[in-house]
Amino acid sequence: MNTESYEKILRDRQRELYRRLHKIEADFEEPRNPDDDDRATERSNDEVLDELGQVGQDELRAIDAALERIAKGTFGTCVKCGSEISEDRLKAVPYTPFCQECAAAL
Repeated sequence: MNTESYEKILRDRQRELYRRLHKIEADFEEPRNPDDDDRATERSNDEVLDELGQVGQDELRAIDAALERIAKGTFGTCVKCGSEISEDRLKAVPYTPFCQECAAAL
């Protein structure tokens, strides 16, 4: 398996996520509007941004783990059963630690 191409995909996605997370962080630091209606909207927006930030952090952790598996030479091998992860699955979710069968069983 050519892990170089997956490493590039993972590093590109990692950079994109860091940019997005920094943008979300900057949005949280923006001054808030004193108007009650606007504050309610901003609070709602903050909840969405917080959720997006959490999802981004989770994906970054998965990417970091995948990059570690590349470094160890275990990338593309299911961490649960030891089977090879299909190329189609890795193309769809390059940071997945599980083969299709093990992922479906979770």
